[in-house]
Amino acid sequence: MKAATFTSTRDKSGPFLEIRDVARPELKPGYVLLRVLACGVCRTDLHIVEGDLPPIRPLLVPGHQIVGEVAEGMTPSLPQGMRVGVSWMGGVDGDCWYCRHEMENLCDKPTFTGYTVDGGYAEFVLVRSDFVVPLPAGLDSVHVAPLLCAGIIGFRSLRVAGVEHGERVGLFGFGSSASLAITILRSWGCEVYVVTRGQAHRDMAASLGATWVGKEDESPPVYLDRAITFAPSGKVVVSALAALRKGGVVAINAIHLDSMPTFDYDKLLWGERQIRSVANMTRQDARDFLEIAHDLSIQPQVKVFSLEDANKALLAVKQESENGSAVIVP
Repeated sequence: MKAATFTSTRDKSGPFLEIRDVARPELKPGYVLLRVLACGVCRTDLHIVEGDLPPIRPLLVPGHQIVGEVAEGMTPSLPQGMRVGVSWMGGVDGDCWYCRHEMENLCDKPTFTGYTVDGGYAEFVLVRSDFVVPLPAGLDSVHVAPLLCAGIIGFRSLRVAGVEHGERVGLFGFGSSASLAITILRSWGCEVYVVTRGQAHRDMAASLGATWVGKEDESPPVYLDRAITFAPSGKVVVSALAALRKGGVVAINAIHLDSMPTFDYDKLLWGERQIRSVANMTRQDARDFLEIAHDLSIQPQVKVFSLEDANKALLAVKQESENGSAVIVP
């Protein structure tokens, strides 16, 4: 099969990925082979190929926002040709303290799709059958792909932040995940305040119904109940904290974060303000979010790239040159 592969020893001056012929994965018990229909490109993929996350395997197929159809390993619940989704969480051990306490996103021995195992920048992918999610018929493959990580993790961020209906919520950074979260927030009657760099992202936030939109060096005109940061920047976290009311919460939606700058405890954290990190997601998060996405007819803006143009897709994410989400279609 064709695949876009990442080599941990690659020349940093060259392209991120190499398009090559590789062996199609062989089926094994407990797994299902999917024919990839679409794979969203996530900023986490960029963190992997740029070395922000340490390499796990010498040769890797990235990609964890996968829409595929069952090709082999079918069961009564997963018949041949059924369309399913795969996300970042590709498996858990099921035995650790976290799994036994319904916190599988914090599993001690997780499997990460497109990082610890091969992902969806390919024509086929082998995944655990208990970690695929059936997809609603009303969501087409290209537009549902970005929902499978950016959407789910954005939804979990709202949960971690403790967002309640009608609150004032700040979104700091406005990429794919934030652009999906805002639709849910508006359906909950929340006022949404967006702080982001780039005029195109500010225009997009305004078009999606943000109450207020500002530049990265501006502060919302009111105190916020909750804030979610989407940029991998400690400075942004401090800016979000400064915008909170007493008792408010900042949720950090980032798998990688640069160093946190020092800040004044008395002025910014005191008053029972909280900073919480968002780590991965659960299968229940995926099911709940996809149901909401179907009910609200959430359809992200996308830019489609061929598998051969996987490097261009990653560059689009790095340079934030496209509104919406990059999606690879083999």
